[in-house]
Amino acid sequence: MASWKDSLRIINHLSFERTWNIMRLKISYFLSKTLKKPYVFAYPFSLSIEPTTACNLACPECPSGLKQFSRPTGKLNLELNEKILEQVKSTVFYINYYFQGEPFIHPQFLDLIRAAKKARIYTATSTNAHFIDKMKALEIVDSGLDRLIISIDGMSQASYEQYRINGQLSKVIEASTFLVEAKRERKSSTPYLIFQFLAVKPNEKEIPAVFSLAKEIGIDEVRIKTAQFYDFKHGNALMPEQDKYSRYSLQRNGTYKLKGRQGNHCWRMWSGSVLTWDGKVVPCCFDKDASHVLGDVSQQEFKKIWNSNAYQKFRYAVLTKRDEIEICRNCSEGTKVWS
Repeated sequence: MASWKDSLRIINHLSFERTWNIMRLKISYFLSKTLKKPYVFAYPFSLSIEPTTACNLACPECPSGLKQFSRPTGKLNLELNEKILEQVKSTVFYINYYFQGEPFIHPQFLDLIRAAKKARIYTATSTNAHFIDKMKALEIVDSGLDRLIISIDGMSQASYEQYRINGQLSKVIEASTFLVEAKRERKSSTPYLIFQFLAVKPNEKEIPAVFSLAKEIGIDEVRIKTAQFYDFKHGNALMPEQDKYSRYSLQRNGTYKLKGRQGNHCWRMWSGSVLTWDGKVVPCCFDKDASHVLGDVSQQEFKKIWNSNAYQKFRYAVLTKRDEIEICRNCSEGTKVWS
């Protein structure tokens, strides 16, 4: 499928300043990885910003779905979003408006997208598609959203609801059809539509069918994603049987471990950052409960947080003792095991 068009769209959001920033980031990361000391000569080119922590589903490996957050539930304020954009727009050209929760529960979600598009920033999000009807699909296309990932984790209701508890597969398929029709009606190439299929034991045999459905409807791309499990050492009922779809490998002693070797490095600590709905800055998307708050953009400028002692201390820990950081132990970043 033509993912090159989506890649070209991302590149088109570059400017001289943003390109120069990436080059400096690469130099920073190379020096830091080599010398085991954090050097930061630039700013992140991508951000994940959380619209809301609320979700309508109850997925078994998601703290949002399980309602297990220790942090408060809420939604991103439009003024805070504008404040963030103003501070980062010279270097950031990619924003994923997603972290935890279902973005379309936010009543003004598309206003967040419109604001980012005014700043010439590529925008993406991920959805379970339960709040997208025919009218909303047209609004999404008109907003300028560049990429929309649709979680479709089963080709039958029985397999789908094994993970997407309280969800309806029929709504996902209907919403996907509305989105394709809306793009055609508006003669728009965006948003780039991706079916994301989380491979687990109940649905792994249905993977070929999701490619067929995507082609039939007119979805641009299909991505098979390996599932992250919080308790994986002794296996998990949802763990797929086919090794190629699993993030973990079985050891001789009967326990499981994360595939590959992580090493003391992580490009994410230089390339991007994650902001919660209330402005807390956390290292990456694996810090779902914001246990490593590095700053607060509602109180301090992002660039000061990015270069703060707290951020540098965390980067140093990643460069020297990554396996001692709880959120890093279950992360495949840098292992050459794609997920």
